[in-house]
Parts: sequence; C-alpha cells; structure tokens
Amino acid sequence: MSRSKRKWDHIQHALATGQSSNTGLADVAFVHQSLPDAFLDQADLGTSIGELSLSSPIFINAMTGGGGERTVQINRDLALAAKSTGLAMAVGSQMSALKDPNEAESYRVVRRENPRGIIFGNLGSEATIDQAKAAVDMIEADALQIHLNAVQELTMPEGDRDFRGALKRIENIVAHSEVPVVVKEVGFGINKEAASMLASVGVTAIDIGGFGGTNFSRIENARRDRLLTFFDEWGIPTAVSIAEAASLKAGAAVIASGGIRTSNDIAKAIALGAGAAGMAGFFLKVLMKEGLEALIEEINSIHSELKMIMTALGAKSIAELQQSPIIISGRTHHWLNERGIDTKSYSRRTIKK
Repeated sequence: MSRSKRKWDHIQHALATGQSSNTGLADVAFVHQSLPDAFLDQADLGTSIGELSLSSPIFINAMTGGGGERTVQINRDLALAAKSTGLAMAVGSQMSALKDPNEAESYRVVRRENPRGIIFGNLGSEATIDQAKAAVDMIEADALQIHLNAVQELTMPEGDRDFRGALKRIENIVAHSEVPVVVKEVGFGINKEAASMLASVGVTAIDIGGFGGTNFSRIENARRDRLLTFFDEWGIPTAVSIAEAASLKAGAAVIASGGIRTSNDIAKAIALGAGAAGMAGFFLKVLMKEGLEALIEEINSIHSELKMIMTALGAKSIAELQQSPIIISGRTHHWLNERGIDTKSYSRRTIKK
C-alpha cells in the first residue's frame, strides 16, 4: 500500500473509530470558589511553551499531510481556522514529503495560508538531523514535533519493529535544531520516567498524548487480518499522564492531548499541570462533518467558555489556573498514588493573589 493511501485510510478510520473518552479527566473536579474576586474580561488566555509565546493554550495538534489533494484541503482549512482564532498548529508527519517531494504541498499550504502563525513541523523518532532540518525548512516551522508511536507501529501491518536509539536521535536533533523540539506520544501516554529522560536531553516540551483520544491501535487493527486487540486498551490515560509528567516540576513544559474535547477538559488538563492542550480528533470531526466556519465558531466558543471557568475559579491567567485546587478521585487517584504522586498537593493548594 502506498504511503499516500495509508494516510487517507488513517483519516477515514479516525473518523469511524472516534474517541474513547476514557481520559481520566472525569476523575478530576474543581473546588468551587464562592468568592472568586475576578471578572470575565480580566481572564488572559496567553501562555508559553518554552520560548514560544501563545495567545491561546489550545492548539491544533498533528493530524495529516502526505495523502494527496484531500489532505491538502484538510490542512488548508485547519490553517485558516488557526489563523482566524489565533491558535498554533502542528502538521502531520512530514516523512512522506521527504520521501516523495510531490507530497510537500500538503504541508506547505499551512504556512502559505497562515504566514504569521505558529506552526510545528512533525517527524517520527527515526528521523535524522538532516531530515529534521528539511522538515523545519519545508514549512518555516517555529518548532519541531517528534512523535513516539511504538504501539502504533507494532500494530501497523507494515510498521517499524526496531525502536532502539530513539532517545539518542532525539538528543542529536535537539542539539542541532534552530527551533524548539517537542516530543509527542500518539495516544498511549508518557510516564514520568520517560518524561525525565526527554527533559534530560533538552526537549522543550512533552506532549503526553494520553490514552482516551483517537486510538491508533484500533485504526491499525482495522487494517490487519489477525487483530492485536490487547493493544486496543493499552496506554496511560490522559489525566494520569499529565500528572506524571508534571510531577517532575523541572525541565520540559507539559502539553496535554488525548481525547480533549471541551473547555472543561482543557481547564482540568491545565490544573493538572499542562501549559497548553492539543486537540486533533474532535477538531477533525467538526471540520469534516460541519465545515470550516463551524470549526472556527467552535474554537471561539471554547475560548469564551474557558474564560468563564477561569473567572469562576478566580484565575486571571493560565499560570493561576494551574494553581486551582482540584480533587482527584477514582482510577486516576489510585494510579497516581500507586506511582508515588501526592494527590493532596493538588487539593490543598490555593491561587496566590
């Protein structure tokens, strides 16, 4: 099967399988503030990821590219939505364009439609230093996302089977990159040990890509004759993975992704320790089902709702939202305590005025 055909199959299967919603974010509840001492217009959505300053904590996460004209159109529309709403955006893996220059247009269209926007390039952990530089140059990227997808590759019939040396390759890319490097999982979560290793080699941010969003095991199993169903429930839930990565309290910033669909999901992710939240599957569904204008309207509504949540909590900034007290219960509470992460540190804090 051609890489282009596989890319389009991924889009179709992603829309068909949807998101599992088992993110663990339902186990997180805000402690209500009866005296929030805030007003709506005061809420500031600006945030930073390393050296990158973002006007919104939401960004359009990596989805596609390299699938012919249909993915050109998807990325064009996503870029227009990002431009209209002030969101950063990541493209899908650019390896297809590095191997077939005819596919480069499906990525370059993003920069052309959004010349002043913040755009992340994207490659897998097998990438070389030269490939990383070429990917950044292709779209004049402001950052480079390196994705980790061992389980997807193992489930993919034609996928990779050798994952040795990934950390060293990432370290080399970081050392030679002129833009910040973000490392992202693709739906199976990142634990605190892996986050620590990534931070130790200079990665700017870790996008935890937790379990509960688009399930790439299910997508690849739909393309197999013999199913590897044990991978369909494999992974670290998004809420858990955010807390694991954030527990390091040093080094790389934390980005939340994996089944995030609402303003409340975003707020909870930030309260768990994320500085930003990536959304992919939900945005893709809105775009494909309802169109570009509906996607822009949805993003604007999420921004408005997020400001309301911040105001109710008395948080004037994303940094203050990160200090909002939350109660963690259920499986998420059990997991974090078993992993030695103190959930009381979340429940007993206050926003310092």
